[in-house]
Amino acid sequence: MRAAFIDGKEQIDVRNAPAPEPGAGEVRVRVEFVGICGSDLHYYFEGANGEYVVREPLVPGHELSGRVDLDPSGRLAPGTAVTVHPARFGSPERGIEGDRHLWPGGSYLGSASTWPHTQGAMSELLVVGEDMVRVLPGGLPVRRAVLAEPLAVALHAAARAGDLAGARVLVSGAGPIGLLAVAAVRARGAAHVTVSDVLEAPLERARALGADAVVRVGVDELPGNAFDVVLECSGAPVAISAAGGAVRRRGVVVQVGMVPNEPRPVNLAPFISKEVALVGTFRFDDEIDEAVTLLTARPEIEQVVTHVLPLDDVADAFALARDSQTSSKVVIALPSAEL
Repeated sequence: MRAAFIDGKEQIDVRNAPAPEPGAGEVRVRVEFVGICGSDLHYYFEGANGEYVVREPLVPGHELSGRVDLDPSGRLAPGTAVTVHPARFGSPERGIEGDRHLWPGGSYLGSASTWPHTQGAMSELLVVGEDMVRVLPGGLPVRRAVLAEPLAVALHAAARAGDLAGARVLVSGAGPIGLLAVAAVRARGAAHVTVSDVLEAPLERARALGADAVVRVGVDELPGNAFDVVLECSGAPVAISAAGGAVRRRGVVVQVGMVPNEPRPVNLAPFISKEVALVGTFRFDDEIDEAVTLLTARPEIEQVVTHVLPLDDVADAFALARDSQTSSKVVIALPSAEL
């Protein structure tokens, strides 16, 4: 089989690799589509994602869809359309018994956080645990299902905000996760959604996806004390500070965008004086099932995918995914994909 390997900073190569064999309790998936995520961009352009450094060739990718190639148990027939929950969970700890995504000792597809690295989905064949497989309903195309994992991230972030019924929500940052956050908060009952970004093109995508209003940062003024909830999806310190000003007294700011593991200047004064709850969010637990249902019911969410490139053009795809003015979600099509 063929797969894309990140060998170091700005080093990526498509080459042959042995086909993996599924064992007991595992399923082999013939991958059709893989989305490029922010962590994949860090691994390629920096050779590391935060503290996790590429120390051996790493196959990136944890957003995927495809079809069953082989299920030794016979439960899933070859050709069954699926997506995959990319996590193998670790061991529970006191206080987080029900939060599997926070358990230590787990792994995530396409991650250098483990040794050996956990190889990802940007390969023709992938072996996963049978409990990681999600069969797609008949109304959900395989291509659209590639958004299940990032939409699950957005849904988990929305859940961290609490009850959103009737809420006024600001989504800060109109990248792929920000756009999916618009869909997520709508699904959770938000009454009004504003999206902010420094670039016009991402804001146009937000409008197309149903944002009620947009704010061009640096051009338009972000209203103060106007939102019940802010989902901060950019990770920029200036945007985190702005979220504190935009949220109402005793509102909630959910920090969705990842930040470097180092001190950064953020204005916390509004968070203190308004008793704002600043909440973290990390990956997700089981929201991928809700994501599959939502993607089936709302085909327009597929607009988040702006480009689909073949595996052989993987370096160009990564460059395109880095250009948020030109692209939103960039997807790699494996040879078996039906475009």
